[in-house]
Amino acid sequence: MELNPEKVKEITLPEDKKRHNIPDQERIQISESSRMVFSGQDLDVCPSLPSLSFRGKVGVSKVKLQRSQSFGVANASSIKQILLEWCRSKTIGYKLIDIQNFSSSWSNGLAFCALVHSFFPEAFDYNELSPNNRKQNFELAFGTAEKLAHCDRLIEVEDMMMMGNKPDPMCVFTYVQSLYNHLRRFE
Repeated sequence: MELNPEKVKEITLPEDKKRHNIPDQERIQISESSRMVFSGQDLDVCPSLPSLSFRGKVGVSKVKLQRSQSFGVANASSIKQILLEWCRSKTIGYKLIDIQNFSSSWSNGLAFCALVHSFFPEAFDYNELSPNNRKQNFELAFGTAEKLAHCDRLIEVEDMMMMGNKPDPMCVFTYVQSLYNHLRRFE
């Protein structure tokens, strides 16, 4: 797809904000479907985060951004609902799991454990877990996701413990979105 020069915005990305090698003056196209197209390759981006992250050569790369006209517009609410549905589909049949939101549904760690367990059932025995062992559940889920899916811990166990029964929905949403991007490779 050819980029429309009238709708291209040039931005500068400093070295510490890079995640992919992007040569100077290359074009990147951001689509409404939260995918980035670069030189014909799809790269994942997080629409809820305020900046794009790239890692590459020393120096500053200039890239051109354009909204794709080929995808329908998805609002934040529909993206969240799609992600909740994906989580529900992966945790069907798990005891004590009723994912309704990105806050209280995740407060005891069992939803994280069920989601990770659905991809790595040999990693631990889900039936041995208890909602009363919140810290253990968070450590198990976050540690297993990090070890087996290479998904960085975007939420600290201690932060989840401090938030109690109502974790910050944006923190949970951002981490679940990262889990989705890492775990779907194992589907």
